[in-house]
Amino acid sequence: MIKRQLGKTDLKVSPLTLGGNVFGWTINEKKSFEILDGFAGAGFNFIDTADVYSRWVPGNIGGESETIIGNWIKERGNRDKIIIATKVGADMGQGKNDLSKDYILKAVDNSLRRLQTDYIDLYQTHWDDATTPVEETLEAYSELVKAGKVKWIGASNLSPARLTESLEASRKFGYPSYQTFQPEYNLYAREGFENEMEKLCLANNLSVINYYSLASGFLTGKYRSEADLGKSPRGGGLKDYLSERGFAILKALDEVSARYNTMPASVSIAWLIARESVTAPIASATSLEQLAALTKAAELTLDNEAISLLNTASAY
Repeated sequence: MIKRQLGKTDLKVSPLTLGGNVFGWTINEKKSFEILDGFAGAGFNFIDTADVYSRWVPGNIGGESETIIGNWIKERGNRDKIIIATKVGADMGQGKNDLSKDYILKAVDNSLRRLQTDYIDLYQTHWDDATTPVEETLEAYSELVKAGKVKWIGASNLSPARLTESLEASRKFGYPSYQTFQPEYNLYAREGFENEMEKLCLANNLSVINYYSLASGFLTGKYRSEADLGKSPRGGGLKDYLSERGFAILKALDEVSARYNTMPASVSIAWLIARESVTAPIASATSLEQLAALTKAAELTLDNEAISLLNTASAY
């Protein structure tokens, strides 16, 4: 497997990122270990999580995903083989997104404790906090990099203006600079990223590690009618995908999948991997069967005809 460089960092990652949002939510620790073992055993090394995963579950307080990953790394003794990305800034009970310096300096220690490690490979701004100047946030990251607690930084969900402002502040004041960007992006949700952010990422050599790579499961082909929406906890939010464009995308995925003797999920991820701007799409799995469909994508090279068919079906 050919590893890909994240931005201008020394981090070389597999072309697929395992999403940790399901750990402690739809799967327990034992099942999470099974997925993590399968992912690492197949030669992949990049795991994405966040401090807020999965605070939305009744009874959870946040940090459940980081805790499971930390327990797994400790038990397997493989910290040097795994690249961990986590995030800061989401509401962890303080009632708002928070990227203030004081907050970040406390939050990182909590993440390190849960992950049972003394450094985070990629520490990412999760959601913007318009009340905090970008310089203050970057100053906090600068202290963490100097202290050895964080190696590199990335951003997620920033507007083009705030991302540009952050990159300019890093250059002006010598702060660490964002090396990655994490947007929502998939075959169905193309417009938001492609219209403006894609050019910005390419121009600044930001590696894209996009989330919702399978559109919450829609692009697996599992949901083809309203009757299918009850198949999983995420199904209820997929009704809007059942549109003329959505069905056209599924038809194209079926055609390409049949030609390559593979699954729609594999084709959906392979389409992302083939994008010039994308480094390692994020996808999560709750079973080894789902994981196999994801890892298969890294071996799948779509030809121009397949990519053209998918581009046309998903045109916006």
